[in-house]
Amino acid sequence: MKKVLFVCSRNRLRSPTAEAVFAHRADLEVASAGTNHDSETLLTQDLVEWADVLFVMEKSHRTKVQRRFRTALKGRRVVCLDIPDNYQFMDPELVRILEAKLARHCPET
Repeated sequence: MKKVLFVCSRNRLRSPTAEAVFAHRADLEVASAGTNHDSETLLTQDLVEWADVLFVMEKSHRTKVQRRFRTALKGRRVVCLDIPDNYQFMDPELVRILEAKLARHCPET
């Protein structure tokens, strides 16, 4: 089972949506976190080490993750989905984008 961590800024809209959308997958274990100090769930070293792959919503998130957790990443993939902060939680368009972008990286088995 692949462990997938979704990361956005405050863990309130995009990454929790991704977690909810992919939680049903039997081949994935999913979690989400935010890079900002006021995040619902703050990104920690333990979460980074737990994950096999991290999907970040924007390039700025990738930069923060790589700077703060360089040692914990230890070769883990950090994939930028390039999804701007323009969506509400479970917005149908956001769900469609997430499913389309993740299909390439995590095809259903």
